[in-house]
Amino acid sequence: MRLEGVWLRYQRRGPWVLRETDVAIGPGEVAVVLGRNGVGKSTLLQLAAGVLRPTRGRVVDRPAAVGWVPERFPADQPFTVGAYLAAMARVAGLPGPEADRAVRRWVDRLGLMRFHGVRLPELSKGTAQKVGLAQALLRPPGLLVLDEPWEGLDAAARDLVPEVVDEVLAEGGTVLVSDHRGETVRLPGARHWSVADGTVTEAAPSGAAATVVVELSVPAAGVAAAVARLRADGHHVLRVRDHAVPPPATRPVSDSRLAVPAGPVSGAGQPGERGRPDPGPGEAPLSGAAGGSGSAPEVAR
Repeated sequence: MRLEGVWLRYQRRGPWVLRETDVAIGPGEVAVVLGRNGVGKSTLLQLAAGVLRPTRGRVVDRPAAVGWVPERFPADQPFTVGAYLAAMARVAGLPGPEADRAVRRWVDRLGLMRFHGVRLPELSKGTAQKVGLAQALLRPPGLLVLDEPWEGLDAAARDLVPEVVDEVLAEGGTVLVSDHRGETVRLPGARHWSVADGTVTEAAPSGAAATVVVELSVPAAGVAAAVARLRADGHHVLRVRDHAVPPPATRPVSDSRLAVPAGPVSGAGQPGERGRPDPGPGEAPLSGAAGGSGSAPEVAR
C-alpha cells in the first residue's frame, strides 16, 4: 500500500494537516506512527484505512479487508455488544455460521462474554475499546490500523495487542499503529514513521537486530547453570551482579522473576518504567548494565 503525494485539510481554506506525504508499506510489515498530540497521526491512519479521502494525491494498493480501530470507540449506538458484533460480521461479508464463529472467538478471547447483552453506551471506555478491537478482527484483515489501541485496556488486553499484530503479520497482513504510551516497544522490528509540521518522515533503520533487555533473579547456587543455559539458547549475558541488600520482608520471593526495562522508541518519548523487583535472599541477579549502580541490569537477547 502506498500514499502518493497525499495532502489533506479539513476545510477548503483551512490549514494543511498533511502535505506531500509519500510513504509505502508492504505485506508482513508493521509501522509505528509517532508524533506529538495534534500533529496529524490520526489523520494519517484514517487516510490509510480509507476513513478519509485525500484532498490531493491518492492511496493505492490498499488491501480489500481493512480492520480499523479508532482511538475512541463510538459507543453511543443503540446495540448490545452481541448484536453490534453480529451486525459488523455481516457488514464484513461473513456468512451466518462463519460470522457466529468469529463473534464467539473474539468475545471469548477479549473477555467480553459477560457483556454480550449489555448496551454499548453502558460500557466502560476500556470495555468499549475491546469491542472496537473485536469488530476490526472479525474478518482477518489484510490491513489492520490501530489508533492508540492500548488506551483504556486492562493488562491482559494490552498484552493481547502485540499477539494480534504478530498474527496479522504472519498471515501476510500489514499493520499501522500509533501510540503515545511507549507500548510499541512490544513490537520489535517495526518501522517508525514520524509526523511533524504536516510532513511524514521515516526513521532510518538501525541496522542492528532488535533486542530486549531483561533482568533475571536466580538462586545463588544456580547462577553458573543459569548462565550456561542462557548462552546455550543464544542470549548474551553481559554481567552477573551480587545484590547485598535484601528486599523488604513483606515482598514475595520467587525462584525466578522477569522485568523488561524497555527504553524509549525513537520519537516516542520516554515510556513508563516497569517494576524491577529486588532479588530475594540468597539470589544473585544476572545483569549487564554498564555505568555502575542504579543502571538497569541486563540480559540482551
